[in-house]
Amino acid sequence: MRTAIGILCIALAGVMVWRTGAPAANATEFETSAGTVTVERMAGPFEHAWAVTFLADDGLLVTERGGTLWHIGADGARQQVGGMPAITVGGQGGLLDVVAARDFAETREIFLTYAAPDGSRTRTTLTAARLSADGARLTDLRVLFAQDPAVSSGFHFGSRVVEAPDGTLFVTVGDRGTPRYAQDDAATIGKVMRVTRAGTVPADNPFATEDGPRAQIWSLGHRNPQGAGLDGEGRLWTVEHGARGGDEINRPQPGLNYGWPRISYGTHYSGAPHPGSAEAGLEQPVHYWDPSIAPSGLMIYSGALWPAWAGDIFVGALKSRFLSRLDREGDSVVGEERLFDDAFGRVRDVREGPGGAIWFLTDAGEGALYRMVPAD
Repeated sequence: MRTAIGILCIALAGVMVWRTGAPAANATEFETSAGTVTVERMAGPFEHAWAVTFLADDGLLVTERGGTLWHIGADGARQQVGGMPAITVGGQGGLLDVVAARDFAETREIFLTYAAPDGSRTRTTLTAARLSADGARLTDLRVLFAQDPAVSSGFHFGSRVVEAPDGTLFVTVGDRGTPRYAQDDAATIGKVMRVTRAGTVPADNPFATEDGPRAQIWSLGHRNPQGAGLDGEGRLWTVEHGARGGDEINRPQPGLNYGWPRISYGTHYSGAPHPGSAEAGLEQPVHYWDPSIAPSGLMIYSGALWPAWAGDIFVGALKSRFLSRLDREGDSVVGEERLFDDAFGRVRDVREGPGGAIWFLTDAGEGALYRMVPAD
């Protein structure tokens, strides 16, 4: 059962201290390659938490896969947001990502991804909406993208959304449990998609001049990309689930094919091998894990609080229950550090918060929101 508030953050003069403030008394310290860090539980519990985003007014939003969007205000008050779209909850589907627009302070606009019902089938869907000033309700809902075709599977929704520096939106869509769709360029399944904030096709999309949903495709051949983020140059990076091994970090580029299911590392769940791990015309991952760690959220760090980690990739691990820091040099991964091994459970999302703190969400049991800062 949820508590009425369930907030374990620090408050000062009635304002939630997201940006600064001493760690809570029950915080835990860990040794890392960049020194001692403090991890504190900031909010919870949540049931199957999936994503967190920070708002310009010092509040934040957290999604639960079961369909609840929580607003946590600057004063620490927690309320359920009304006015939500119709969402199908089942399997791996439900309410998934949430991102506040860069101009949220002026527009109050946010972006949601979720499994939208279409009869007995579902579509990974991206919707824009406006959050009321009191954080209590969504209005002006507009569907910007809906996966085509709708399918009955409860698997592999993908479903991260990223706002690019030019204001266009990337949204990841998994193969929905039917691998052949990832190579079918008439379907927007197993792809990274790119649309404008009006839901139209950007003129510089790789297939922009072609008819139908293909015009929205940015890259193809993806299995289940559940993490996505921008580097300091504004370039998109993703992380996707393999099967039994073969989780991948990619830097999707326009019109390129990342191979699923024609190539992959690891094996099928049955133990049978994939057709191979390389093929002419198909892209290789920047990095892969074998065996699988079951990756989820992805963030590329600015270096604000830990300069030694500037440009590094952080990935949440569901199966292996840690936060992965990938040491990145240019477009290569040269090492990995595994933080908080099984200390907090399944890490579903990771974001850089205000002031450079690293925040992450866990989703097993009573999931919670945590903040990592340097230990003083």
